[in-house]
Amino acid sequence: ASRGIGEEIARRLAKEKVNLALIARDENKLKKIKDELLKENVEIFILPIDLTENNAPKFVIEKVIEYFGGLDILINNAGTALSKPLLETSEEEWNNLMTINAKVPYFLCKYAIPYLKKSEIPTIINISSVVGYKGYINQSAYTASKHALHGFTKVLAQEVHEYGIRVHLISPGGVATDLVNKVRPDLEKSSLIQPYEIAEIIVFLLKFRNNAVIDEIQVRRKDNIPWK
Repeated sequence: ASRGIGEEIARRLAKEKVNLALIARDENKLKKIKDELLKENVEIFILPIDLTENNAPKFVIEKVIEYFGGLDILINNAGTALSKPLLETSEEEWNNLMTINAKVPYFLCKYAIPYLKKSEIPTIINISSVVGYKGYINQSAYTASKHALHGFTKVLAQEVHEYGIRVHLISPGGVATDLVNKVRPDLEKSSLIQPYEIAEIIVFLLKFRNNAVIDEIQVRRKDNIPWK
């Protein structure tokens, strides 16, 4: 929640008067964002932590519950990417991608669900990538991790349906973040999806709690050919 999509989500939800728990590694950035968002008259809890550490997801949920006493919404946005041929990808790089992109959201959901079951508006939003539907050359490990997140999200939605927990999957194409600029410098910057656009979609999903349920949303860059 200290940069990119996560930061924009935090800013947008604060304007909607949503109390927030912000999780990231950069403590200084979290403190800065907290100071800014407190102007919106909302409660802000920050927890600087590396989510890849052992038992970090469990610890995070416990601390959030300790602070707020409950949980209504879980947004899994932490992610990383890698652009390397299979033969050049190390086991360490593979493990890192699978941990951040698949294992962390899996266990955050696991430990959050008992508390979400008590909420009147329980919602889980997993932010993935269009790579979760496709396969890109030199992105085998990244693609595998996003396919894992997609598969998990589909099963998760079915398993928690009986509790009234809504699960949404958002899969954007290239977003204007430092990560995308590093991994895909070839993309035309003027065509990149802006982080605030993803934040607006999340606000829509959170407000849209009628009989119709939106399971997944794919978001493409404007210069991408539709349905490709």
